[in-house]
Amino acid sequence: MTFRLSAPAAIAIALAALASACTTTRPVAPASTPVPAATPEVRTVPERFVSAESPQDELDSLATWTTEDGATWLIATAKSTHRLVVFDADTGRRLRDVGGEGSEPGQFDRPNGIAVYGDYVFVVERDNHRVQVLSLPDFAPVGTFGMKELRSPYGIWLTETEPGELEIYVTDSFMYGKKFDEVPPLGELDQRVRRYRVQFDQAGRLRATYAGSFGDTSQEAALRMVESIAGDPGNDRLLIADEDRRHESTLREYSFSGKYTGRSLPEKSFGAEAEGVALWSCADGGGYWIAVDQLAPLTIFHLFDRATLAPRGSFEGETTAHTDGVALHAASTLAFPNGALFAVHDDKSVSAFDLAEVARVLQLSPGCAQ
Repeated sequence: MTFRLSAPAAIAIALAALASACTTTRPVAPASTPVPAATPEVRTVPERFVSAESPQDELDSLATWTTEDGATWLIATAKSTHRLVVFDADTGRRLRDVGGEGSEPGQFDRPNGIAVYGDYVFVVERDNHRVQVLSLPDFAPVGTFGMKELRSPYGIWLTETEPGELEIYVTDSFMYGKKFDEVPPLGELDQRVRRYRVQFDQAGRLRATYAGSFGDTSQEAALRMVESIAGDPGNDRLLIADEDRRHESTLREYSFSGKYTGRSLPEKSFGAEAEGVALWSCADGGGYWIAVDQLAPLTIFHLFDRATLAPRGSFEGETTAHTDGVALHAASTLAFPNGALFAVHDDKSVSAFDLAEVARVLQLSPGCAQ
């Protein structure tokens, strides 16, 4: 899900850079879920790769990191095997596994959200009730935070507010009942997002300060089941996914101060759960939010205008289904000179889409196609 800071703020996409695979247009007709009214059709953008399957891992969230020699890693959280899985972002080849089940430094218990800042990776552990920070490329433990406040954390997004100082948002989807499927009373939903301020000293030591929680508590717009979160510093905007389909699954807009703006993505945008979300910033200052509609037999990726949140098109792959997390890597790589969108496929592999092809197929604005 999530939301990722390893990509630059601007991206150049060439309309002339065409993928060799064909594209088609057809009505949206997922076999097992309702048709979202806001998206009457989708385009097909074939995946550039889908990695080998590993169903035992239960992959969830993604982040990217560029190595000193210019290679790009795609790092995935594996919930059921309690580890991180590192892929070659150009090919989908599995490079290494990191960690294992436990509560010691370097171990994980149900890792979910993940984010990268510089040479640090932040991993949200649901069942250790913490965020663990490790250094790259060796994945050496640096520190942890959140243990006093976090109850059932899932997603994470972070932004640099000053050099070396981060503001970090973590979604906390604690539930009640014997099966942990009962949403807390409205009055407790102001704890759905926890905020932290994190600094690293000159020796690389971590210092984290809890900065409170927020969440709307109204019957109409409360955040009931939260996971994915992503932000846009240029527009003072956080988009937070509410997955509870018993109400309305959508992305709701908050300011960085934690105030609900009263806005969400257009009604009935999602036919299934609103899941992963990523911001695609364009060279002209515009851009698009890419939001996952967790459909089967194929995931639909909806694009919304960065400024207005109006729908701007939708696409699907030929294989990718039931997606949780996504990561948008805007920087050039060997296989993706104009950047890539990475997605989890059915909890068991990762897939990649060429952003140049997405721009061409959806006829995006020139600012994302230069």
